[in-house]
Amino acid sequence: MADLPSVLSNAFLRERSDIFVAVGVIVVIMMMIIPLPTFLLDSFMAVNIVMALLIILITLYTRSALDFSVFPTLLLVATVFGLALNISSTRLILSQGESFSGRIVIAFSNFVVGTTGTEGLVIGVIIFVILIAVQFIVITKGATRVAEVAARFTLDALPGKQMAIEAEYNSGAITEEVAAKRKNELEREVDFYGAMDGASKFVSGNVKIGILITVINIVGGIVVGVTLHGESMADASQTYIRLAVGDGLVTQFPALLISTATGIIVTRAISDGTFGKDVTDQFTRQSMIYWIAAVFLLVLGVLPGFPWYVLIPLGGLSAFLAFRLGRKQLADEKESMAEQATTRESEAPAEISPVAPLDPLSLELGYGLVPLVDRDKGAELLDRVTRIRRETALDLGLVVPRIRIIDNMRLEPSEYCLKIRGVEVGRGTIRMGHYLAINPGSISEEVSGERTTDPAFGLPALWITEEQRESAERAGYTVVDAPSIIATHLTEIIKRHGADILGRQEVKGMLDALRRDYPAVVDDVQSTLSVGEIQKVLQGLLSEQVSIRNMVAILETLADYAPVAKEPSYLIEKVRQALARQICFQYADEDRILRVITLAPGLEQRIVDSRMETAGGIVPALPPDTQRKWINALTNTVRGVQNQGHLPVILCSEAARSLVRASSSREVRDLVVLSVPEIISDIRVEAVAEIGIEE
Repeated sequence: MADLPSVLSNAFLRERSDIFVAVGVIVVIMMMIIPLPTFLLDSFMAVNIVMALLIILITLYTRSALDFSVFPTLLLVATVFGLALNISSTRLILSQGESFSGRIVIAFSNFVVGTTGTEGLVIGVIIFVILIAVQFIVITKGATRVAEVAARFTLDALPGKQMAIEAEYNSGAITEEVAAKRKNELEREVDFYGAMDGASKFVSGNVKIGILITVINIVGGIVVGVTLHGESMADASQTYIRLAVGDGLVTQFPALLISTATGIIVTRAISDGTFGKDVTDQFTRQSMIYWIAAVFLLVLGVLPGFPWYVLIPLGGLSAFLAFRLGRKQLADEKESMAEQATTRESEAPAEISPVAPLDPLSLELGYGLVPLVDRDKGAELLDRVTRIRRETALDLGLVVPRIRIIDNMRLEPSEYCLKIRGVEVGRGTIRMGHYLAINPGSISEEVSGERTTDPAFGLPALWITEEQRESAERAGYTVVDAPSIIATHLTEIIKRHGADILGRQEVKGMLDALRRDYPAVVDDVQSTLSVGEIQKVLQGLLSEQVSIRNMVAILETLADYAPVAKEPSYLIEKVRQALARQICFQYADEDRILRVITLAPGLEQRIVDSRMETAGGIVPALPPDTQRKWINALTNTVRGVQNQGHLPVILCSEAARSLVRASSSREVRDLVVLSVPEIISDIRVEAVAEIGIEE
């Protein structure tokens, strides 16, 4: 409660900050029109000096240019504010003349001019001209040029930096959130340096108009003093030159600070620390340079005519600094050697951690395929991998972990290998510069090429050249390039082995993400089932390529039936029935007709009667002779249905569904088996075949 007033005060300031800024800008513009009393003029001039000082201090303590991204806009506001003050002071100087009472202008003029009379005026004008020349020729012009170059090179480097971020993301080095954050910072950096390129023109324009206003003050003041105020030429010159120089210095001194700040902030692109820290670090790396400087100063101090009382103490100071830096470097080297020794000991075989987690999914490439992921050559495969992860999340509801892409010198140059947790699940060969022409079974004519097999589906294919691509496509071949071959193979691996990819940590992450919007559902199911039991159900669904994207329905079903039985096969059947509409539409045609293969009642009953409970779950245990007949009948029927152009889908009872699937999964891969409760009323079922075996 004690912090409540401060919290309310901060909230009030945040809400009113935009109003304060808007009023301030309007006041600055009105200053050019409305005459100001000398008290307000002195106050605003003091504010202008303090604001310029704060700007240059902020740039010195800023680690990155983006930390002071408001600088280009602030530069415009500060320039307009300074010009408004210059116009206001000019009005008062010309109208009041000798009776002008602006304290800050008079103080600057007296300080710079110093002596009275013609000598003081000449010295004041010379000093003013020198300051203007330094600001315009050295600082402003250099800062403007650096801003132009920085803007151009930052824009040119943007595509390469974006591709580097994509490569790190696809390789698993960074997360998606970090990649998005880095891309956002890149865009802000380009916008900042582009704005600085234009804002630097404000500084150079401010210097030019300051010179013009000073000349007008001198000429106009002499004319006004002689013709209107009746002063002599000498008195008018003395008065108006002194006030014009003071006014010019009051305006140009903050402009000089802001110009310096502009140069500092656009030259700090390659730094990660503050200016003071960088200077300290980079000036204290080598002790030898200070020894050389000390010797040079001491030799110079003993030569006749040189101020030994200045050079010898400086030489001694340099020697002392070199001695201290040398000791520090020696201590750092000893510490580094000790750390290296500790590291070598920690890397000994006896000290290696027994936990060495493997990558959930990795793609290993032979060195001949490295150009496919080289960002200098487009890195097309990296973009494909990113799209595959997104499409898998949409199709299966499985958020695929980051796929680590590495080169493997043990592979053949043109080989690639796909692994799940370090175990190989797929391998293929790519001929760079060639295309893979896959025969879908309906080609009109043969084309010549090197015969091979499609690594993803095992279909017959040919390696063809670029010149043969068009003719192969006309003949009915499916022609794909090298990145597409690997991407298609990777997609099929993820679909077939989704259950292996889904670990308990991934399930825990899915539950935590779902808890934010559906806490009641997650808490209800976790009060009955553990993460491992939920994982078994999800793996069972993925093993038959059933999408788990509708996690709310899955968890609600588990919460309903888990109190009855926690057997994974039982829960999987109930979840499949809850997802019946999704499953039916996955296999039905456009007319909502589901063509199925049924089982003879006797065969189905024999499969159900062979049910056996094991430690790994419920499995079928048909006699070998019956199993052989069942598989032969199944493969013949599936082949016949496929020849009719239909997807083979077996329809059986709920009790037999999981057993039919388990008994045939080894011989007939990717066979779709549905149970009667999974068929919704919107779907019309049409039996195209029946499987039976002789008794």
